[in-house]
Amino acid sequence: MMTAARRRRWRRGAAGVLAAATVLTLSGCGGDSTGGRVTLRMVAADYGDSKANSSQKYWDRLVEDFESEHEGIEVDVTVLDWADVDKEVAEMADRGEAPDIAQIGAYADYAAEGKLYSADQLLSIPAQADFLPGLAQAGEVHRTQYGLPFAASTRLLFYNKTLFEKAGVTGPPRSWEELRQAARALEDAGVKTPYALPLGPEEAQAETMMWMLGGGGGYTDNINSYVIDSPENVRTFEWLRDEFVGEGLTGTDPGGLNRQEAFDAFARGEVGMLNGHPTLMRQAEQGGVKYGMAPLPGREGESEVAMGVADWLMAFKENGHRKQVGTFLDFVYGEENVRDFSERYDLLPVTNSASEAMRADEGNEHLWDFLDQLPAADFYPSDKTSWAQVSRDVKAKAGSLVRDGADPAGVLSEIQRDAARAETAVR
Repeated sequence: MMTAARRRRWRRGAAGVLAAATVLTLSGCGGDSTGGRVTLRMVAADYGDSKANSSQKYWDRLVEDFESEHEGIEVDVTVLDWADVDKEVAEMADRGEAPDIAQIGAYADYAAEGKLYSADQLLSIPAQADFLPGLAQAGEVHRTQYGLPFAASTRLLFYNKTLFEKAGVTGPPRSWEELRQAARALEDAGVKTPYALPLGPEEAQAETMMWMLGGGGGYTDNINSYVIDSPENVRTFEWLRDEFVGEGLTGTDPGGLNRQEAFDAFARGEVGMLNGHPTLMRQAEQGGVKYGMAPLPGREGESEVAMGVADWLMAFKENGHRKQVGTFLDFVYGEENVRDFSERYDLLPVTNSASEAMRADEGNEHLWDFLDQLPAADFYPSDKTSWAQVSRDVKAKAGSLVRDGADPAGVLSEIQRDAARAETAVR
């Protein structure tokens, strides 16, 4: 088994890559090796909101359990912040230094380049069949599954009940106009941030999509073609610019606000409302915030479509460790491990077995509203090989959609043109 010192040495090497692209030369080349000791390198995203609950602790425990049962396979996991992990894995892959396994936000561009193993090359039949059908389908490129769903979430409107009472707001808003009125009342009551609108680079693609769906639009149409500059989307961001951000109801420049910063502020009692996923519940409770949750408001009433988000595991071919990676991933997707991770971070499980167990456990009742949304939720177009580039483009430009004097139609058209070029380039 790999010693703690060896793990620390590799992690220091991985950290060096982030500063200078010279380290992290991954071991193990050639074909599907079957003999001798193999070390798998994995890069994963951090779901924790502090050092105390960093995902590194989850992976260290899981790897220790795995290695105790599989003496010939060692696994090194480096956990990076969500703001960095997609970019860093992309740079590793571009240098020909891809990890064996990556847990990030998009997979399809790597699949299109022939860099990934497919699910049926990795997983046992029971493990592959256990994925929730909608998530398994979302992991497909040209009807072959390359993206392995790892964690899922949906979104609800979180609101601070104490601040609502202070502002005289009697219940959660159901429409955008009610949302605007509630935010105005909160501002008049001296609330620092009536509504937190995180359009900074951490997860702007999610906040943007929620507003698009609430306005009757989205990233793609019913035949999966990009419609980013649709009239519905343009109207959505004109409303946000004029009726919300322009009226000072977000407390700060949305383009400079990241999701975790918004969550932290909500947990400190400084935010009246924001769109949140399940992990915000525990953070708010730890901060002593009395909160409520409701469906996301839409243009005329409750949003008719919920947004779902899935994060992905993928296995790169580069190091030729297909068999060992498959053995490890079968372990990762065991019911107990999937449920442990989901409960640890208040996320939604991606397998039928873990979902059924969570639904049957009253201790997880706080997640049931999110679970109810998942089967019919709309997901990012992760199956499009251009999505990783489009997502990066949205992250870079979302804040400029709602600033004073912004031209949402022009910004959305620019993103649409770039998306079309990216889609054509990868075909």
